[in-house]
Amino acid sequence: MTSWQDPYIRNEEERARAARVEELAARFAARAEQHDREGTFPFENFADLREAGYLKLTVPREYGGDEVSLYSLLQLQERLAYGDGSTALAVGWHVGQVLHFRTSRKWPEPLFADLCRSVVRDGTMINTFASEAASGSPSRGGRPETTAVRADGGWRITGRKTFSTLAPILDRFIVTAYVPEEDCAAEFLVERTERVSVVETWDTLGMRSTGSHDVVLDGAFAGADQRIRGKGEDDGGGWLLHIPACYIGIARAARDYALEFARSYRPNTLSEPIASLPSVRQTIGEMELELRTARSLLYEAADRWDREESRRPSLRPEFGMAKYVAVNNAIRVVDLSMRIVGGTSLSRRSPLERYYRDVRAGLHNPPMDNVVLQMLADAAIGETRA
Repeated sequence: MTSWQDPYIRNEEERARAARVEELAARFAARAEQHDREGTFPFENFADLREAGYLKLTVPREYGGDEVSLYSLLQLQERLAYGDGSTALAVGWHVGQVLHFRTSRKWPEPLFADLCRSVVRDGTMINTFASEAASGSPSRGGRPETTAVRADGGWRITGRKTFSTLAPILDRFIVTAYVPEEDCAAEFLVERTERVSVVETWDTLGMRSTGSHDVVLDGAFAGADQRIRGKGEDDGGGWLLHIPACYIGIARAARDYALEFARSYRPNTLSEPIASLPSVRQTIGEMELELRTARSLLYEAADRWDREESRRPSLRPEFGMAKYVAVNNAIRVVDLSMRIVGGTSLSRRSPLERYYRDVRAGLHNPPMDNVVLQMLADAAIGETRA
C-alpha cells in the first residue's frame, strides 16, 4: 500500500494492527491471480488469517477475542481487499457476523459463548446462508423455501441455499428456514454432516474465490438449543459496512497501480512521464475526489455506529448511503485507472482487469442501490417540520 499517512488511522495501536494486515495483504496479492483464474478457494489465505488472529478480531474480550470496533474493522478489511478482494469479502462475512451477534445479542448466551471460544481456540468461522434461487436476496423479504420440521430433540432442515460464501471451509453455519407449523421463518445453527453437501456452482465474473457455492441440506439436524429465537437489539445493519470497505480497498489498489504507471510511463513522443499531462492529471484528480468522498462517508458512518449505540436503528439510511457511495465511487475509480493505463489494463496479466471484475460485485451485495434510495426517500418524506 502507499506510504502516506492515512488520515483515518487514529492512534499507534491502529497503525500497528494495520501494518500487520498489510503484510498479509501482500502475501494474498501474490496468490490472487491464480485463484481468480482457476476459481479456487484460497485455503492457505485462511490458514494465514487464523495464524495471525484475524478471525477473532470481533470476538468479545471476555471470550478471548480482540473486540475491535466497527471503525477499526473497516480499516483492516480495506487493507486486506487491497491485496485480494475475494479473501477480504469472504472473511468479512465471518468477522462482520460475529460483530453483529456481539452487539445485537440475538443468540442465546451459552450458544454464542461456545461459538466465540471455538473461534479463538480452533479458528472456527461462521456465516449465515439465507439466499435461495426462488426467493432471491433475503433483504427483499422473500419467504424461504428451505423448511424446518420438528423432530426428536430438535429440527430437520431441508432445502438449498445459494451465494453461500465460505461454504468450502465452514463446519457450522446459520440457515434461515420456514417453520410450517408456526407459519414463520426462523434461524438455526447447523453443523456440517453427511446430510449437508456443497455443490460447486460458483463460477462468476468477479469475486471468483469467495467459495459462494450452493449448500444442500437433506434433513440436516439442528438441536432444540440451536434455534436462534431472539431478534436481539436492532443495530441498524452497521456491521454490513465491512462490504463497502472491501470495494474501497480494491479501488485504492487500482488507483495506486495507475499512479505508478503515470509516474513511470513515458512514450517516445514525450520528454516526461504521462503524469505531467493535464488530461492525465485531471483524471487523477477525479479519482481522488471519488475515493476521498467515499472514505470520508464510510468512516464517519462507522464512527457514529460505534459512538451512538442508542441511535443505531435510525442511522440505517446513513449506513446504506455510505455503501452506495463507496461501491459506485469504487467502480468509477477503477474505470478511471484503466483509462490512464490504456489498453494494457485489459490484459489478464494486469491486476486492473481483476479489479474491474471484482469491484462490480458490490452492486449485488446488500443493501442494493434501489433499496438505499428508497430508504433515503422514506426518511426525507417522513421528516416533520419543527
